[in-house]
Amino acid sequence: MPLSSEHFTEHTSPARSPSLSKTERQQASRQDDTDLIQRAVAGEQLAFKQLEKKYRGAITSLIRRMMHSHPNDVDDLVQETFIKAFQALANFNNEYAFSTWLYKIASNHCIDFLRKKRLKAFSIDQPIETKEGTVEYEIYDASTIPDVELHNRERAEIILEAINELPEKYRMVIKMRHEEDMDYQEIADKLIIPLGTVKAHLFRARAILYKKLKGQIVDLYDD
Repeated sequence: MPLSSEHFTEHTSPARSPSLSKTERQQASRQDDTDLIQRAVAGEQLAFKQLEKKYRGAITSLIRRMMHSHPNDVDDLVQETFIKAFQALANFNNEYAFSTWLYKIASNHCIDFLRKKRLKAFSIDQPIETKEGTVEYEIYDASTIPDVELHNRERAEIILEAINELPEKYRMVIKMRHEEDMDYQEIADKLIIPLGTVKAHLFRARAILYKKLKGQIVDLYDD
C-alpha cells in the first residue's frame, strides 16, 4: 500500500454539500466511505489513501488525548492504526460506520501500547498487595537458557533481513527512526526532504515490514 506524497484527484463528495441536512450529510459521508472501502479492497490503492486523509485528523486527535503522557509516540501510533485498518479492511462490516470501526482500532492499539508500557514499568522488587494480604513473588529468569538466546538472535536477524530488503529510501528512514532514535524533523533535515515525505516513507516501510513479518515469530510493534 504505497502511501507517498504523490498527488491524487479526490472526487467531490455529496456529504460536503451545504444544502443537505446534518443527517443527510452523515448518510452521504457513510456512503462515500463504503464506496472507497470497496475500491480499496478491490486493489485501488488511492481509495484507502482518501480514507486515511479523511480521518487522519480525527484519529490523531483521539490518540493525542489517549496518549497525553506519551506525546512523542502519537505520530507512530496514528500510522500504525491505519496500517492495522488497511490489513483488516477486507473484514470490515459495512453495517457499522467506518469511523466507529477505525476509532476502535485506534483506541485498542493505544490501550495495548500503554499496557506494554505499564508492564515494563512494573517493579519486580515490590510485593503485590491483595485482599488476602501481601504476596511475595519471583520472576523466572530464562535469559540463561541457550534456546532463548538463540531465539532472540534469530528474531533480530529476521527483522534486520526484512529491513535490508526494503527499498533504500524506506530503509534509510526506518533505520534513522528506530536504530538511531531520530525524530521526524531530524530525519527530514538530514535527508533534506519534506517532513511529510518522511512520515509517508515511514508509513510505507512499516506496511511492507508488517506484511513481510506477519505470521512469523516477530512482533513488529514490540516496544
